[in-house]
Amino acid sequence: MLKGFILPGLLASALLSGCAGTLSQMNMPSSEVQQVAQNGRALSVDELVTEYMHSKQVSGMVVAVIKHNGPATFYCYGITDDKNRYPITPDTLFALGSLSKGITAEVITLLVNEGRLHWDDTLSTLLPPGTPLSDDAQKITLIQLVTHTSGLPRQPMNLLSLEHLLRYLRDGENFYQDLDSDGVLNYLSSFRAPLNREPIYSNLGYAILGYILKYQTGQSIETLSAQRLFQPLGMANTSFNPETLRAYPHRALGHAGDQPKLIARGALTPDWQFSNNMVGAASLYSDARDLIEYTRAHFSATDSQALNKVFSDVSVNYYPREKEAANIAWITDTYGPQKITYQVGYIGGYSSYIGFDKQNQNAVLVLQNSFNWSNYIGHALLKRIAPE
Repeated sequence: MLKGFILPGLLASALLSGCAGTLSQMNMPSSEVQQVAQNGRALSVDELVTEYMHSKQVSGMVVAVIKHNGPATFYCYGITDDKNRYPITPDTLFALGSLSKGITAEVITLLVNEGRLHWDDTLSTLLPPGTPLSDDAQKITLIQLVTHTSGLPRQPMNLLSLEHLLRYLRDGENFYQDLDSDGVLNYLSSFRAPLNREPIYSNLGYAILGYILKYQTGQSIETLSAQRLFQPLGMANTSFNPETLRAYPHRALGHAGDQPKLIARGALTPDWQFSNNMVGAASLYSDARDLIEYTRAHFSATDSQALNKVFSDVSVNYYPREKEAANIAWITDTYGPQKITYQVGYIGGYSSYIGFDKQNQNAVLVLQNSFNWSNYIGHALLKRIAPE
């Protein structure tokens, strides 16, 4: 009887971790290093992307590069999908997955800087009175949630999660629906914190943040982000409600890649949709033109002092280490004198990368309409252009 309960739990843990990767999934496999350089010569962006798209059977990609705070350069490849065949442009919409978390965390940082929330606020005060919380859950702080250092796992490891994951492997459908409901708070009643508080990437933690934002402000992340970030930065083609964007009918459609395992690489996959707590964790859509200028704002001052303070705050390492230092939603890798701060996003049939080198004022954005863990192009370009 006991074995019957233990085995599914172990299986769920193995499958979920194998499908979900690590905090950033940024390590370059040795087999891919040769794609960055051949015979000692650095590959051009065109060569690098063309080789990648061929090997991964990617339908469409766009790369945007800023060198030393100069004008953005866009490299566009392929099409949105085989049926519509719209060419990829700097204005093509892509689903961004977990890049959404960076926006949500920066909205929260604005509220903290205004004194409406505080980094040392705990779940015992952030959630409604009477919410069942274990002793460990009561002590989780706001700063721990935004930096993935709360100890909460990526998602609950249970049979329901396993069932949803197995269905995803067959049909590509969203397997995080449970995190979208308010029932996500139930997990906190029995939460036990790990002894080691290293960063653990947590969709569960950001679903709880989504609940907290609505409860504490009475506003949705859609409204807060539009008013506080997108409008001031002129991001007219960015939204958590993508259907409202003019470019939505011509968006890049998602395709299977490394995942889902049981769907042929290059086949269309369904869009993932959320309507509640997971919106701020995974529902953002945008284009390369908006996103590269948003990235620039993290190292080049805007007209808003409040936003400049936020963008400075998220560059601070709250859990310092050489690789995958945890910031507010962002991550920092150190290569000698160079620091690269970045985020990655994976959802449905899409993969995204956004990164910057603050000291050299460089930025790179990579969007693709295929789900592939190999997300090394952005890092490779930032490392290459640093000494130029």
